[in-house]
Amino acid sequence: TPRTAALLSSILAAVLGSLQVGYHTGNVIEEFFNATWKARHNESMPNDTLTMLWSLSVSIKDFGALLGSLGVKYLADAHGRRNSILMVNILSVAGAALMLLSKAAESFEVLIMGRLVFGVFCGLVFSLNPLYIQEVSPTNLRGAFATLNQVAFASGILVGMVAGQETALGTPHQWDLMLSLSLIPAALQYLVLPFCPESPRYLLLTRGQEARAESALLRLRGDPDMVEAELREMKEEATHTQAGISIQQFFSHARYRKPMFLVLVVSLGSQLSGFNAVINYSTKIFQETFSEAKYLTLGVAAMNVIFTLVAFFLMEKAGRRKLLLTGFLSIAVCNLLMTVVDATLTVAPDIRYLQVIVVFCLISSYELGPGPISWFIAAELFDQPSRPVAMAFTSMLNWGGKFVLAFIYPPLQLLWHGSVYLVFMAMALVAFGVTWYRMPETKGRSFDDIAEEFRGAEGILLRNKSDFNTFN
Repeated sequence: TPRTAALLSSILAAVLGSLQVGYHTGNVIEEFFNATWKARHNESMPNDTLTMLWSLSVSIKDFGALLGSLGVKYLADAHGRRNSILMVNILSVAGAALMLLSKAAESFEVLIMGRLVFGVFCGLVFSLNPLYIQEVSPTNLRGAFATLNQVAFASGILVGMVAGQETALGTPHQWDLMLSLSLIPAALQYLVLPFCPESPRYLLLTRGQEARAESALLRLRGDPDMVEAELREMKEEATHTQAGISIQQFFSHARYRKPMFLVLVVSLGSQLSGFNAVINYSTKIFQETFSEAKYLTLGVAAMNVIFTLVAFFLMEKAGRRKLLLTGFLSIAVCNLLMTVVDATLTVAPDIRYLQVIVVFCLISSYELGPGPISWFIAAELFDQPSRPVAMAFTSMLNWGGKFVLAFIYPPLQLLWHGSVYLVFMAMALVAFGVTWYRMPETKGRSFDDIAEEFRGAEGILLRNKSDFNTFN
């Protein structure tokens, strides 16, 4: 139907940004560093230097994303959700162009700079996408559609790994072409997203443009009765919502402390649970025991996609709480098994097959709940004026966790070997405990109903229905 087409085209056009992010996750050509160094110094790069530059190249994207998160509130409030996604897409184009030019320039520094610029795009788009998707989606499908952001991300990882194979484009002569392929979804987004509606909630509650909000809702829902009901719900929400939230107010208001704590624990619990170590360094993990490790890595990426799709279908059936609890507990068990397997590999080499199974289970557990939910839960726990700041906060936590883990995992693994997974297990168990005791279920509930749980007795100034320009 036209309603379905408008809604799906809006969501699918938005997640093209997440596809680009996944494509460049860990997609770095290690040999390029060595070849460039050898051309400059007439000797091979020392192993310590190569390890450091490899870690920096993988993690610099996450550091850039951490920086990009700082601009989410300004862009989302000043330019809208859809327009902001279009604006930041130029950073993806610029980053891909730098990575493409690095080979011609014979400079791994240009490659690293390209990944940094692309990282800024990652930090912005991974906050703006869930924000836009959640605000255009109907309540009963909000979580499922937000999960499509993670589906696109996981699909990008798989496509990137396939393209990076030596039988594809991962060769000394074609790897620059491989890094430039993300320009295709970037171009597609510019062709489709401008014709999609802006977030009705942004138009009504942030800009006070009721006519435009109603028009956008009519395109997204197609049913005048549904449009009228949603407009009435948003107007009711506006009567007890502050006109705007500064960053200082966000961190000082008592009613934001509980959801802020929940977002902190879920985000860091997800990113420091071991998933990022496995997905970034899976080939190196398997190379120690398997000659064809790259094919197992493709299996990891495929499993990643499959279980994001499983999460998509379960999100509105099982709910957020159950998926988070199941995911965190399973991740903890998998990390414990990774430690045991690593300790016994030298004694019982055949246990390496169990290692593969455990890695696959860890990936599956992450994508079943903690992976997708950690990126969009803040959009459900916070009210309209605080939502852009909350998404920026979420993005900083998630990308900050990715950056720390990507950078410290190789040296910690060399130092502690398999015991490093016990640290990941502890993080997953802490997140499980907090989710069990503190996380409310948000499935099928309106934004206002969820926010009501966190409204304290502090003397907040509420919008006056008579002087709020939307209702004039």
